[in-house]
Amino acid sequence: MESKPFISVVMPVYNVEKYLEKAVLSVMKQTMKDFEIILVDDCSPDKCPEICNRLSQEYPKIRVIHHQKNKGLSEARNSGMEIARGKYIWFMDSDDYVENGLFERAYDSVKSNPAKVILFGLTEDYYTAQDQFHHSVQIKDKAYNYCNVDELRKKVIELEQKTLYGYAWNKFYDLNYLRSIQLKYEKITLIEDILFNVQYFMDIDTMNVLDYCGYHYNKRMDQSLTSKFVPEYYKLHHKRIEMIYHQYQYWNLCTDEIRGILAALYTRYIFSALQRNCDKRAKLNYKKRKDWVKRLYKDKLFNELIPYGKTDAKLLKVLLVILQKKQVTGALILGRCIFICKEKLPMIFSIAKQKR
Repeated sequence: MESKPFISVVMPVYNVEKYLEKAVLSVMKQTMKDFEIILVDDCSPDKCPEICNRLSQEYPKIRVIHHQKNKGLSEARNSGMEIARGKYIWFMDSDDYVENGLFERAYDSVKSNPAKVILFGLTEDYYTAQDQFHHSVQIKDKAYNYCNVDELRKKVIELEQKTLYGYAWNKFYDLNYLRSIQLKYEKITLIEDILFNVQYFMDIDTMNVLDYCGYHYNKRMDQSLTSKFVPEYYKLHHKRIEMIYHQYQYWNLCTDEIRGILAALYTRYIFSALQRNCDKRAKLNYKKRKDWVKRLYKDKLFNELIPYGKTDAKLLKVLLVILQKKQVTGALILGRCIFICKEKLPMIFSIAKQKR
């Protein structure tokens, strides 16, 4: 019987012919070689299918699945999960790349604590609309092995604050455990990763955190950051906050401090939604935007969390005060200001957003 590899890398592939080979070769260069790669071609319209086939011929560690029709990110990940054989599974994006020490660090960490999940940091690499590198930002947490369920659960909200909880590609998941709880990715735009993670983390008791930023998450600026317009942005992120809130209620850890942290996170999504409401594609005139804010102030989740909101960040503190006082005009004015800044100066806006 063939032995299990330590890691199964599942890489959904769609319309990334410029970046695919770099992503795959960055995995092939890992110093720890006990892995397999599963490329899931999701009926990509470019040259990705040919690139996948060529790479699988060059490297025995690579297997390829070709979807006959486009099924989306979640189904591509699920297809790879079905045939994965590793102890851990990793869902890597095919337009990113990783430095060569990640697998070895993960392998070393499980020698002392064979955890249900291994979490690591990232480097956000920002590129201009012309695909020129602009700047990088590193995000990570302190290295620590969590062997206690209470300790782990208290840590989750900190990971969400640092944006490390929601991603799928900064975690190695225990494949046997994943299958034992019959967890699959659901097809839901923008929040499929956090939905998966909330369900996965619900009852686990061990986690290893690597203080490693060798995963390079590429963020490419379009001419306008609002070019990718998602009509249900607010509804989806309302669900995100609600899921984490319910998770802490399930854990009996929903203190005023947790509510305060969630309120601050929720505030960011609210103002992001307010600026999106100013986009012509939202088809909302001033009166409709005003009615939107009034409905927001009556929302159950809003009234359960926002009164507890606290933060040391100056701009966020202003945003919170506006919401806590239920100021309609103030919220609309700030939403419009944010929209103008994001439209006219997308790269500067992205830098300011990191420092808020």
